Amino acid sequence: MQFFTSLPGWQQAMLACTFTWAMTAAGASLVFFFKKVGPSAFSLMMSGASGIMLASSFFSLLLPALEAGGEYSYITLTSGFALGGLLIILTDIAVGKLNAFSDKSVRSGAVTCAAVTIHNIPEGMAVGVAFAATGGGAAAVISAAMLAFGIGIQNFPEGMCVAFPLRANGFSRFKSFFIGQLSGAVEIVAGAVGALAVTFISGILPFALAFSAGAMLAVVCSELIPQSFENGKIKATIGVIAGFALMMILDIALG
Repeated sequence: MQFFTSLPGWQQAMLACTFTWAMTAAGASLVFFFKKVGPSAFSLMMSGASGIMLASSFFSLLLPALEAGGEYSYITLTSGFALGGLLIILTDIAVGKLNAFSDKSVRSGAVTCAAVTIHNIPEGMAVGVAFAATGGGAAAVISAAMLAFGIGIQNFPEGMCVAFPLRANGFSRFKSFFIGQLSGAVEIVAGAVGALAVTFISGILPFALAFSAGAMLAVVCSELIPQSFENGKIKATIGVIAGFALMMILDIALG
């Protein structure tokens, strides 16, 4: 732990995003062993990740942004949050236009992969910004690590979401796995970029934290919660509450 906290923020972010990528790869690797994954397990993973990421958006991103925002924090946070959410909305619109020109089999493979990859960019940046904001404090580093943990949990079923449709459309097991894990690799670069931007551009931290929170919340609302609730409202609600409570307990206890 001491070795990790002594590293610069961008290196911490890269290591954390390597974990989130590894979780994507782990999910995609199931294509070697199974034809499909049960909806109940998928729903619990997605809803639990939703709860963790919702809590992280508030405790790990918005609250530190408020503390560092200064006199006009309400403008900085609101504009950053809105632009972060707008990025995801525009991404969804772009992917929707791709869907309009794709048949069902193509949409389940290439378009799904593109959507997951695009959404992973702000997630990686959120991890990078969170680690850049820790200032080397152990409690803040653990909070940022929990954000990465939540994203990693979410990435596990995302890897499956890319790999299994590709396999069903005739791709080999290895090619389905390779493309599935590749969708998470972008987070490593995005995490380093987010951390370095905060490190070298003075005053950007509050805006960057709020931007990441807006993007994170939009991803949860547009992707994770709808998918998790498709397979049962009660189970998905339990998952969201449990994930949020876990993150809240850790943040309060450690922070």
